[in-house]
Amino acid sequence: MYRWYVINTYSGQENKVKQKLEHRIESMGQGHRVRKVVVPTEQVSEVKDGKKVTTDKRTMPGYVLVQMEMTDDAWGLVKNTPGVTGFVGPRDTPVPLTKAEIDRLLHRETAERPRTQAQFEIGESVKVISGPLSDFSGEIAEINDDAAKLKVLVSIFGRETPVEVGYDQVKKV
Repeated sequence: MYRWYVINTYSGQENKVKQKLEHRIESMGQGHRVRKVVVPTEQVSEVKDGKKVTTDKRTMPGYVLVQMEMTDDAWGLVKNTPGVTGFVGPRDTPVPLTKAEIDRLLHRETAERPRTQAQFEIGESVKVISGPLSDFSGEIAEINDDAAKLKVLVSIFGRETPVEVGYDQVKKV
């Protein structure tokens, strides 16, 4: 019976471990024992230099998911892959993930829209580059990651006025 298991890897080496494991599965003829190897990721939108860029970000750094039939051969194949430090679970007994855990980890990309991550900090000075208040400068008072908006305190007629702008409407000063 195929079940999902979590293996530990060195952080930052997840994709290399995935490639090495897939190569070993193929070269040792174990494709019937190990079905899938997955590095869990999610799409994150960031604003860099005024442009929106979407990147994949690992949701579980240092871990790789493996769907496999747990036999001694398959266990040894995965355990002895370079970069793998072990299975999650007690020493000699890997613990399979539940269906709910797998659904949450693997179907995250389809269930959620890409998350936008701010490259800004509260108190930072920014300049509005588009919209009715372009060329005004101000200080960030609030960051709303969900809406990809900033509340910037802009000085209009000598008074600080809060203005809500999108990440792509400002640049760092």
